[in-house]
Amino acid sequence: MPTSPIPDAFTYRGNSLGLLLVHGFTGSAAEMRPMGAYFHERGFTVHAPLLAGHGTTPEEMRKTRWPDWRASVDKGLAVLQQQGCKQVFAAGLSMGGTLVLDLAQRTTISGIISMCAPIKLKDKRHWLAPFIHYFKPYLIRDEVKAAHIEEAIVPYDRTPIACVASLNKLIRKVRRRLSDIHIPAFVAQACQDETVEPSSAKTIYDRLSSPCKQLHWYKHSSHILTLDREKEQLFNDVERFIRQLCNK
Repeated sequence: MPTSPIPDAFTYRGNSLGLLLVHGFTGSAAEMRPMGAYFHERGFTVHAPLLAGHGTTPEEMRKTRWPDWRASVDKGLAVLQQQGCKQVFAAGLSMGGTLVLDLAQRTTISGIISMCAPIKLKDKRHWLAPFIHYFKPYLIRDEVKAAHIEEAIVPYDRTPIACVASLNKLIRKVRRRLSDIHIPAFVAQACQDETVEPSSAKTIYDRLSSPCKQLHWYKHSSHILTLDREKEQLFNDVERFIRQLCNK
């Protein structure tokens, strides 16, 4: 029988090359496990934190805001540094990509991988979140993803709308300072993304000041790129990007 996905944070110990993996909004570290396993098999030390309020209950998440999620990322980076990693790359999916871009604006790391990070969301109701969360605390999850993705994630059945409002603040904050990022950057976008407007990737890529940056499109993938049909291609592309930088 298939095993249930595990939402918890994980660490795979390897060499001094570190990879921080940051999951998305209302998601968990489970969506990053295939990527973590791929890079660990290739010698990397990998750590994926569980963001505050995630992987537990919607009620717990409702108590958190974007500074709490940022703090989880900072703690995750510290884990890799404590493991003795001399170079650290940070990869994030969806909101995790936004948090990785935020990390690059504040700290010195070796490079970033932004995957399906939002600049524009497809569901325009998110603009109403700051006003409606006072009397409508949750939005019921009504979408079902493809079977091979559903079986690998640990989603909430409800999304705290106050957290959507906080996500909006994070996106605006990060978008304003994209030009402050000068480190190597790999921007990945699923063309069949049902959550984020794919044009977000081009906006991120164009505004980055990084002299070394790449933009990759995945034609047959949906939003959770790390679990979809082109995940192996994604992992190969990211590994090539990192290896090229480390061999310079």
